[in-house]
Amino acid sequence: MSQKNPYEALLKISEEMNNVRDSVVLLDRIMDLAMETLQAERGFIILKSEQAGQDFEVVTARNISRENISGIRNLSSSVVNIVLQNGKPILTIDAQSDDRFSGAQSIILQKIRSVICTPLPKDDIMIGAIYMDTQSTARHFNEENLNFLKAFAKQSVLAIENTRLLEKLESENRQLKRQITLNQQFPEMIGRSPQILRILEMVRDVAESNATVLIEGESGTGKELVARALHYHSSRREKAFIPIFCGSLAENLLESELFGHKKGSFTGAMENKTGLFEEADQGTLFLDEIADISKTIQTKLLRVIQEGEIKRVGESHIRKVDVRIISATNKELEEEVKAGNFREDLYYRLNVINIKMPPLRTRRDDIPLLADYFLKKFAEKNKKYISGFSKEAMDFLLEYHWPGNIRELENTVERAVILARQNQISPELLQLKKAKPELLIGQPLKEIEKFAVIQTLEQTNFNRTKTAEVLGVSRRWLQYKLKTWGMADAD
Repeated sequence: MSQKNPYEALLKISEEMNNVRDSVVLLDRIMDLAMETLQAERGFIILKSEQAGQDFEVVTARNISRENISGIRNLSSSVVNIVLQNGKPILTIDAQSDDRFSGAQSIILQKIRSVICTPLPKDDIMIGAIYMDTQSTARHFNEENLNFLKAFAKQSVLAIENTRLLEKLESENRQLKRQITLNQQFPEMIGRSPQILRILEMVRDVAESNATVLIEGESGTGKELVARALHYHSSRREKAFIPIFCGSLAENLLESELFGHKKGSFTGAMENKTGLFEEADQGTLFLDEIADISKTIQTKLLRVIQEGEIKRVGESHIRKVDVRIISATNKELEEEVKAGNFREDLYYRLNVINIKMPPLRTRRDDIPLLADYFLKKFAEKNKKYISGFSKEAMDFLLEYHWPGNIRELENTVERAVILARQNQISPELLQLKKAKPELLIGQPLKEIEKFAVIQTLEQTNFNRTKTAEVLGVSRRWLQYKLKTWGMADAD
């Protein structure tokens, strides 16, 4: 059969190695060059899947359906399987009369005549194969074709591996750039730990939406900072961001603050008052410690979310508002629902997007960054020159349990800066004491449980399997508890 110049094909695949950086494009070019050079009618390439535990998969094909490919490669007696098992190429001029394929129904059913197939070897390991055939009696492959295809396959393996390596390096580079970009986008949120980067990605992805967001996490983990980032990176940024701490107000005062009131509607209502929902119209209202609001407020809040309507205390007039609601809690709101303290329908309305803030003790890589940030901030504020922390002081910061999270770290650094008389922060200036088990006597059982789990995690360098073994619990139980405490990303 006539064919293209094989040397030109080898030269072309060498050029592709330098010019093509996309593995999909490269595989298509390899298939086209092989088909064109040998004047094949049909063909496909299979490669070992890069996913663990996966078999070979078809990565490109020409003039042959997936169903027919499956028939060719599924039977143990098929051409492709023989090549992959033996690591040797196969050439047959007439497959219909070739005893090697007498049991292969696909050869008969698809009226395959001439077949050529060669492995794609890398260090004596079969990473795939190139298969081509003809159905015409006027065309067949020969030994010269096979010699070309073996040389072509070696070149192709080099090209495939180089391209895959480049793709991996580019993927890692994109990941690094994404981290840098995220930190540039949200300079007010300090951190490079995986937990924080995931939160920054989520903030970036949902900021422009109008979906309600529930931020869960311990006190001092930066829930309001995330809420502000959501607002200031949204289309509502030019309008008001209004935070309110729901846990410190009685029901009647909170209702008046949120919805406003009519003059004379209750004792002390000396004039009409605009509520925070009206003030936040077209902006964002941040409801901190949402778990503490009463059932009455919960019902009214549900109406605002569902209908976008409010009524001031003492009024029957309905007012329309357009407010994005972001709420936060340091309690387990789902548990509050189960206990009957919080409306289930409101919980689901508030929890469209859920962000769990990790405690500082689970993101220790961020402690030096945060500590340095606070040091510069308070040194400048107090007009002091302080070069940094001594090694002993930084070690103490890294080892400390941080029950008060970022807020406690900030206060600790501010106090140390104020007390500092030298240009370096020493351990004594931190005025911190490591938590001792006896300090938990008289504390709720769930706090003691949490303390024991976290301490054991730290001792095992956050190895969950080892932690579960030490505590005598299942890994599933440990995973559930970590998720409940907003520490699911801890590792």
